Amino acid sequence: MKYRIEKDSLGEMQVPENAYYGAQTQRAVENFKISNLRFSEQFIKSLALIKKSAAIVNNKLGLIENDVSKVIIDVSDEIISGKYMNEFVIDIFQTGSGTSTNMNINEVIANIAAEKMGGEKGDKNVIHPNDHVNLGQSSNDVIPTAIHLALIESISVKLIPSLNLLSNEIQSKSKEFESVIKTGRTHLQDATPITLGQEFYGYYGQISNAIKKLNDSINWLSEVALGGTAVGTGINTHKDFSQMVCKELSTELGLKINETENHFQAQSTIDAISATSGIIKSIVLSIMKICNDIRWMGSGPRGGFGEINLPSVAPGSSIMPGKINPVIAESFLQVCAHVYGNCSTVELSAQTGNFELNVMLPVAAYNILESIDLISHSAVNFSEKCISGLQATDQGPKSVDRGLSMVTALVPEIGYDLSAKIAQEAEKSGRTISEVAIEMTDLSEQKINDVLDPFKMINPGL
Repeated sequence: MKYRIEKDSLGEMQVPENAYYGAQTQRAVENFKISNLRFSEQFIKSLALIKKSAAIVNNKLGLIENDVSKVIIDVSDEIISGKYMNEFVIDIFQTGSGTSTNMNINEVIANIAAEKMGGEKGDKNVIHPNDHVNLGQSSNDVIPTAIHLALIESISVKLIPSLNLLSNEIQSKSKEFESVIKTGRTHLQDATPITLGQEFYGYYGQISNAIKKLNDSINWLSEVALGGTAVGTGINTHKDFSQMVCKELSTELGLKINETENHFQAQSTIDAISATSGIIKSIVLSIMKICNDIRWMGSGPRGGFGEINLPSVAPGSSIMPGKINPVIAESFLQVCAHVYGNCSTVELSAQTGNFELNVMLPVAAYNILESIDLISHSAVNFSEKCISGLQATDQGPKSVDRGLSMVTALVPEIGYDLSAKIAQEAEKSGRTISEVAIEMTDLSEQKINDVLDPFKMINPGL
C-alpha cells in the first residue's frame, strides 16, 4: 500500500495514499484495534448534517468565506447521500467522547474539499479540519447531538413505521378472532372465558403504547447539547451559533430541534438517551410476552394447546419429518434478548458521566442504534411471516365447556363455598361444571345454562 505523510499535533503519520481521512484518524485506527464494530451509516449522516449546518451558519456569521462554506456544504451533502462511508474506519471502542470519529469526519470533509478547490489531500491551508469544518464546535457537544439526531431519524423512519405495521396486523387479527371463545389462563391454570380476539387486543394495546412512548422520546431527544463546546460553557463559540444551527437542523429534519437550556446537564449525562433506551427495553419485554403467548397457543399440534395454527415457513427438524416450529417468533425472541443486553450497556454507560463529560458515548450510541435496527427489521418480519398468517383452530372453543373456572359465574347465585365444591367434584369426576351444578343445586337446567353462557361471561356488562 502506498502512503502519504500527514501531520497532527503529535507529529507525522503515514496515511494510506487514497484515503481521505488524515493523521488523527490514522492514529486512532492504530490505537483502537479492538473489534470490527463501526458507527452506523445513520450516525455518520447525522454528523455530516451538523457539519453542513455549521458551515451555513458560520458563513452567515461572517466567520468563514463563501467558497469555504459552499465546499463544506457540498461534501457534507455527498456524505449525507451515502458517499464515502468506507472512510469512517474507527472502532467503536475508542476515546469515550467520540473525538476520534469527530476528527475522522472533519478530516474527510477537509481533504475532499481541498481536492475540489484544486488542492491536495492534507493541505490544511485550503480547508482546515479544525479551524473550518469544526468551527464553533467540540466533540463534547457534537457527538451527543449527533446521537440524538440519529436516534430521532431512526425512531421516526424505521422503528415507529415497523411497529405500526405490527400493530395493524395484530389489530386485524383481534377483529378476525373476536368471536373465537376459549378458556382464559392465569398462573398457567384455567380461568374464566375470554375470546382470542380479546387476547390479541391486549397485544395491540402493548404495541400502541410503545409507539406513544417513542413519540415522547423524540421530544426529549430534540433538545441537543450543541453550543456547550468543551465543558458546557460555550467557549470559542459565537453566542448565536447554536441557535442558528438548530434552526438549520430543524429545517432539514422537519421538526423542532432546540438548544438545551442546561449545557452542563446535556454534556455530563446521557439522560435522554438512557431514557429512550429504557423505552426500548420495555418494548422488547412486551414483544417477548407476545411471542411467547403465540408459541404457547400454537404448541402441538396434538400434544399442546393447539389453539392457533402458525404459518409453515420452514421444516422444523432435521430428523422429525413434518415438524413445524414457531421459528419467526423464536427469531424475534433472540433479537429481544440481544437488545435487552444492549440496553444494559446503555444503562452502564449512563453511569460514566464523570464531572463534565460522559465518556462512553460511542458504545452507548452503537448499542441503542443497533437495537432500533434489529427491532425494526424483526417487527416487519414477525408481522409478515407470522402474525398475518395465523389461523384460529377449534381447540379453544372446545375447551370452554370443560373449564372448571366456569363455576365463577355461579358464585352470585349460590355462593363461593358451594361453587368451590362443584368445581372440586367436576375435577374429580371429569364432568362439566353445568352437569355437576344441575345435581348439586336447586337451580333449573335452563338457569344454569343461562348463567354459564360463556359469551355472557366475556361481556359481563351486557
